[in-house]
Amino acid sequence: MRKLSLFIATSLDGYIAKPNDDLSFLKLVEKKGEDYGYKEFTETIDTLIIGRRTYDYVVKEIGASHYDNGERNVYVITRTERPNLGRITFYTGNLTELVQQLKSENGKNIYCDGGAEIINELLERDLIDEFIISVVPVLLGNGTRLFKDGRPEQVLEFVKAKAFETGLIQINYKRK
Repeated sequence: MRKLSLFIATSLDGYIAKPNDDLSFLKLVEKKGEDYGYKEFTETIDTLIIGRRTYDYVVKEIGASHYDNGERNVYVITRTERPNLGRITFYTGNLTELVQQLKSENGKNIYCDGGAEIINELLERDLIDEFIISVVPVLLGNGTRLFKDGRPEQVLEFVKAKAFETGLIQINYKRK
């Protein structure tokens, strides 16, 4: 069965974005030639799930080709119907049903790239199998929290941790 992995960056105090969906804090750890294992990770996936706000931000800042490389299916979770673009599906249905369907199909693994609402809905339903979290050495003080309060407790199993020259620490856990 395919697994669903979360690969995301957060501040030390647990924020994935500053107010107004500002991701500029990620620039603190940008280093030429360093992708923090992203390329290696994306070689293990063929499907991506992402929230619409995160998708729109990345398309604006980086471009649509960041997601639509022609080699993977992309599901943008949204409340507003939009026409599909290539292999990008704007999905308005039940997220749990989508993930269960995708996990049951043949293929590589599934990558959740955020945002917080999507992550927390997946956590509430115990659908995330692997957590790869890069901790950026900054305390933001407020913004969008990676993990919201009120979700069920989940015990995880440590896989590995890696420290980088930039001060970023990447931790990897799997569902126990």
